[in-house]
Amino acid sequence: TLQDSGAFMIPFLILLVLEGIPLLHLEFAIGQRLRKGSVGVWRSINPYLVGVGIASMLVSFMVGMYYNTIIAWVLWYFFNSFQDPLPWSQCPVNENRTGFVSECEDSSPVDYFWYRKTLNTTPVIEDSGGLQWWIVLCLFCAWTLLWVCCLRGIETTGKAVYVTSTLPYLVLTIFLIRGLTLKGSVSGIKFLFTPDLDELLNPSTWLDAGAQVFYSFSLAFGGLISFSSYNSVHNNCEQDAVIISIINGLTSIYAAIVIYSIIGFRATERFDDCLNGNILTLMNTFDLPEGNITESNYDGFLQHLNSTVPAVFQDLQLKTCDMQTFLSQGVEGTGLAFIVFTEAITKMPISPLWSVLFFIMLFCLGLSTMFGSVEGVVVPLQDLNILPKRWPKEVYTGLVCLVSFGLAIIFAQGSGEYWLALFDGFAGSIPLLIIAFCEMMAVAYIYGIDRFNDDIKFMIGHKPNFFWQATWRLVSPLIVLVIFLFYFVTTVSKELTYIAWDPQSENFPTLETKSYPDWIYAIIFILSGVPALVIPAVALYKLIRNRCCAKEEKHTAAEQLYSISDKIQIPDELDRASRSLH
Repeated sequence: TLQDSGAFMIPFLILLVLEGIPLLHLEFAIGQRLRKGSVGVWRSINPYLVGVGIASMLVSFMVGMYYNTIIAWVLWYFFNSFQDPLPWSQCPVNENRTGFVSECEDSSPVDYFWYRKTLNTTPVIEDSGGLQWWIVLCLFCAWTLLWVCCLRGIETTGKAVYVTSTLPYLVLTIFLIRGLTLKGSVSGIKFLFTPDLDELLNPSTWLDAGAQVFYSFSLAFGGLISFSSYNSVHNNCEQDAVIISIINGLTSIYAAIVIYSIIGFRATERFDDCLNGNILTLMNTFDLPEGNITESNYDGFLQHLNSTVPAVFQDLQLKTCDMQTFLSQGVEGTGLAFIVFTEAITKMPISPLWSVLFFIMLFCLGLSTMFGSVEGVVVPLQDLNILPKRWPKEVYTGLVCLVSFGLAIIFAQGSGEYWLALFDGFAGSIPLLIIAFCEMMAVAYIYGIDRFNDDIKFMIGHKPNFFWQATWRLVSPLIVLVIFLFYFVTTVSKELTYIAWDPQSENFPTLETKSYPDWIYAIIFILSGVPALVIPAVALYKLIRNRCCAKEEKHTAAEQLYSISDKIQIPDELDRASRSLH
């Protein structure tokens, strides 16, 4: 997800060290030691903690459902990459054959292909727009491919990850080399490393950074616990956690540099187009010769006009051309891959080749992430014994993929991107924080940190150092709690909005900020509230059930005692009677 440059990078790196690394080590260690999935692990620690595993399963299910939709979009672009020129490199001709489609002319070919030809986006979330058959077909392909890749289990997926994890570095390097040759790329990289102190005080920035840490490591989804249960019991999980964290952090920075080099180019192009449009308007209005107004004297000319003919100046309604604004706007969410990078691809020689390579990379990345999501659902389902135990794992996986595909149809509507953004914003943020908090508290204070230290010493030969002790006991849970509380307070006090593509808007092609309808808050509660409330709900259910069972057991035991007592008393009375007769 694209965020606010330096305002995002700083909290991301802080949370990576104080939150991501400790929780990664904890999940590796607890799964490796107890040899179970997320439900089984927390049930072993305490039966009242089964809800933590169920919450992880629900989040994995919801996130996987929309994440694989992004893979479906990737497949759509991949199939469209075998054309020269690429279909998003130029605007299509209108029906009258008199010019280009106005929606494309007013925006750009890449925007038009994404919002109209791919998503067929509606202007509001209330308007479903019907199902887009090409997205439904790609969605079916995405879930089928995932199921096929998961058929052979952990052995096959483990081998596949070697390919899916190395290809992106090659592609990113190619894009970085190309990005640095484009005009304005340096401006984008400078913007990336320029912190915005106001944004650093915004709890949403920290929540987004925290969510990105969880996503980049797949923390609190349950999949890592399941995967680590396959490790050797004496595998050095501490070393794994540190190495993976360093690679992950450096990769995130490297990818951000690549992304912002291209965003800098895109922002520069938009700035130049805006400025040239205003200059053309001024030249036509005041009948000035070409070259009279340039970029260097543009601001001075505007000040002169505003002071001499303010009425005429106001009537011109010139666009505001600010480089920092164009840089900060960037592209929200999924548009990063499908707008920014596709535009960069069109500037490359042999662009179809680079397009195919780029979307293969995205498919590999998405697939490797989905392995963990599916594992985070299938293993808990087996642990909960909801379905027949005799069913093989392939059937469980197929059932999860089938149900997910059926529900993910909502993302194939014209309003699908709005629904995906809703799931992304609420299913994969707050619940993850709550699950992570419960995991750390459960290990440190219920399982017992001393017992956990002994387990780690048994596995790797030495106890965890002060850093691990401090983060597990206090620092990490406290950070999660503070972020959650600040975010909760700020969110409930403001109106929730979403970003919409509306060709009828006055500010088009700028994305329009719109308020959610009232009924959407019920959906938000289901996405955020249900996984979080499952944890105390299951604990309460277990408590009530245990107390009821305890009373029944006492009652049954008492009845048995009375029955035994009666049997004992009857022979005693007979014995006394016989003795009295003698």
